[in-house]
Parts: sequence; C-alpha cells; structure tokens
Amino acid sequence: MATAPTVTLGIDVLTIDDVVAVARHGAAVAVSPEALSRVAATRALVEQLADDPEPHYGISTGFGALATTFIAPERRRQLQASLIRSHAAGTGAEVETEVVRALQLLRLQTLASGHTGVRPVVVETYAVMLNAGISPIVREYGSLGCSGDLAPLAHVALAAMGEGSVRTRDGEEVDAGDALAAAGIAPLVLEEKEGLALINGTDGMLGMLALAIHDLDALLLTADATAAISVESQLGTDAVFAADLMALRPQVGQADSAANLRALLAGSPIVASHRDPAVCTRVQDAYSLRCSPQVHGAARDTVDHARMIAARELASTVDNPVITLDGRVESNGNFHGAPVAYVLDFLAIAVADVASIAERRTDRALDRTRSQGLPPFLADEVGVDSGLMIAQYAAAGIVSELKRLAVPASVDSIPSSAMQEDHVSMGWSAARKLRRGIDGLARVLAIELVTGCRALDLRAPLSPAPGTAAVRDLVRTVAEGPGPDRFVSPEIEAVTGLVLSGSVARTVKEWIS
Repeated sequence: MATAPTVTLGIDVLTIDDVVAVARHGAAVAVSPEALSRVAATRALVEQLADDPEPHYGISTGFGALATTFIAPERRRQLQASLIRSHAAGTGAEVETEVVRALQLLRLQTLASGHTGVRPVVVETYAVMLNAGISPIVREYGSLGCSGDLAPLAHVALAAMGEGSVRTRDGEEVDAGDALAAAGIAPLVLEEKEGLALINGTDGMLGMLALAIHDLDALLLTADATAAISVESQLGTDAVFAADLMALRPQVGQADSAANLRALLAGSPIVASHRDPAVCTRVQDAYSLRCSPQVHGAARDTVDHARMIAARELASTVDNPVITLDGRVESNGNFHGAPVAYVLDFLAIAVADVASIAERRTDRALDRTRSQGLPPFLADEVGVDSGLMIAQYAAAGIVSELKRLAVPASVDSIPSSAMQEDHVSMGWSAARKLRRGIDGLARVLAIELVTGCRALDLRAPLSPAPGTAAVRDLVRTVAEGPGPDRFVSPEIEAVTGLVLSGSVARTVKEWIS
C-alpha cells in the first residue's frame, strides 16, 4: 500500500479521509507555521492573564465545581498536573489504537487552532507523539460526553507528561516515559490553562463518528451487492428498481441504491429466465427483496446527515474556556456532545435495520417454501447435510443484539461534578456501541454473501449477471462453492474480512461507475 500523504493542520479543515488516514493507516501529521504563530500569540495573552490578581477560569482557578477557588501562581503547575492525573480515571478494556489516534489527532487540531491558549511546545509534542506511533492506553469507560471526553483525553495528556502506559507502533505496552525517551520527546510540564485545554473536547466521539461514516459508506455498497445477489438467486425481479419508479419518491439515497441494484443485475440470464409472465406467475416479491433500496437508501441518507454534522465538528474548536479572536477568554458550552451523540445513535438505528433486512433475505434463501426451487438450507444431500442452517442462526443472533444496541444512549443523562455538570450527552457511549454495531452489520452481510453466492451457483446452468458474478468470484477466493457440509465458521470469517477490508465495496464500484 502506498504511504498516506502527510496531513497538515492549521491551514485547511480536516476531513473524514484525513482522520481515517492518520488513525487507521498511520499517516504523518504536520503543523503549519501559521498555526504555530497563532498559538504563540494567544499563549502570550494567557500569560498576561495569569499575572492578573483577578481570577480567570482555568488559568488561575480550580475546575468544575471548584471554579471559584483561586490558585496561587506557585501552585499552578501542580494544579495542571493534578487535573490530568485525577481525570485519567478510565477503566475497562483498552480502546482500539485507531480510536486513540483519532482522539490524538482531533485534540491536536483544536490545539493548533490558536483558541486554547497552550504553548507551541504542547502542540508540537502531540504531533511528534502521533508521528512516533505512541498511542496512550485509553480505557472503555470514563467519558460522559460532556465537558469533553474527559477521561480518554486525560490518558493521552498523561502520556505526554511521561506518565501512564502506551502502545508503541508495533503494539508493545511500555511505560510512557520510556516511549517518549526512545522517541527523543521531552515530557510536558504543563503551565496555566494547558491541562484544561488538553481534555475539554468531543474528540473521541467525533473520531469514532468519522471512522463509522467511512466504514458505512463501504458497507452500504456491500449491502446493495448482497441484496442484488439475493434478488437474483431467489428469482426476484429487477423491474421494481426502475428509475422512473424511484423518481415517484425522490429520496436521494433510495435512488442511488436502486441504481446500484440495476447496474449489478444488468444482463442477468437468471433474471431474464423468468421475466416472461407466462413463466413467472408471482405478482410481487417479498418486502425484503422488493424494498431493499428503500431501506438501504434511508440508511444512506442517515449517513449523509451524519457526514454533515461531522464536517461541522471537524471545522470546530472545542474547548472551555476559549481565547476569542479579539483576545477575550470566555467560558462556553461547546464541549457538550449532543450534536455528535444524536447522529451516532441515529446511525445505530440504520445499522440495525440494514442488518435486519439482510438477515430476512438470507432466511428466505434457506427456506424451500420461499426460495423458488432451491434445496432446503442449500444443503448438498438433504437430510444428511444441514447446509447453511446455523449460519442464519448466527445472523439472527447478531441482528437481535443490534436491535438492543440501537437503543439511544443520548437520551440518558447522569449528573456529575456536584451537579455543576448536570446534563451530559453520553456521546462516547453512543460511539462505542455503534462500533460494535458496524462489526455486527459486516458479519450479517458476510453471511448473506456466503448464502447468496451458494444459491447463485445452485442456479447453474443459468449464469448470474456480470456484476453479481464479479462479487461471487471474489467470495470464491476465500470460500468454496456448494458441496457436502464442512466447517462453516472459517468461511464466514474470511468473507467478513473481505467485507470489512472494503474489497467487496471496491468490486461493486467497478460495476456501478
């Protein structure tokens, strides 16, 4: 794979592709000289305010419910270090490295904005840590999605101070101080305002949203392919996907999905074999076949709404207090994660429903009373072989979990910080469950692929469309065709790998472009 280009901060707004490049593919980052100049200018203002006998929140006061407590100058370094150590209170399983890198990148972007009041050395330290592949160990629980993703961000800041544990580029767990020393990075000694600036952001939930949008773009293309294969192999009709019928209901995502289905099914001998009403007497296909563009399209539109929210957040500076363009230090509520939390929950609903309709298409293929002549469970020797019977059980179990994961996190709120922070977004929790949901969707689609491709092969000597055949041929590189019962799990895992890697989506793109 070609090396991802360097992502430069401080000039253009970050994109979802930038986040994926740095978080998942290890792209390097750089901070523009213009950004460092802005950072230095606002830092000078903070240092002036630090000498002011009047208290300024985050600069010469405590935090949260202790915001009215004045801190003497000689205690402020201790204040900043204590803030980070006390807030690094995460617990539970480790968060994935790609999420941590996204978290680091997005906090770095805010620091480079010049609105947080940190010194240039803080910005530069975060950049070189990313480039050195130093990923602080962040735990599953600790963020309520308000006042920022406090605990996750605090673990990152703690590592920049040379404390706590990190993962190296090769995945080894080491002491943060040792990792910094090996990379030639001096541990940060935080000054006024800096501890607060390092933890007050929605970076974790936003990073997971960006990764989810990227993954769902590929998964929805894959879903169109699995639907096309199911329609074709179950002797469904493509007439319902006609462009003029879609135009009667001008939903953008629906039209895109239907166009993909038409392209994938174009030239199908299987579809042509029953197009004559004298041959096929069915009036309508079942909803799971006929309404695939409506469901997949609604999911696409939901992803596009989430993309809009993500773009706005990627253009944002989230900190409290912030340094304004005219030099004021102002408290604000921009750290509240509601905008991000809502769309994370919305996506979880779409994920569950796309998986649900895919599982129903799979089940139809295995039921001899509904599959239009296919053997029960697509078994080789009916009675002796069980075919893909239990593969559908696996899909059904995943879909059941996805429905539970679709329950929104953002409607919950538990007050914290002695009722100062009395309404929170739970956006981090929404993001965590969405990640599990996306993995589940990929597995359900993989099971539909395994099932649909076997069903296509069982329609021989009739051939599938060139588009669906290309997807089937890709699947056949890791999973065998029809035959006696064999160990099914490795094939499902291998096809899931094709789905998650984007290989299926790339094949689809070749036929819809």
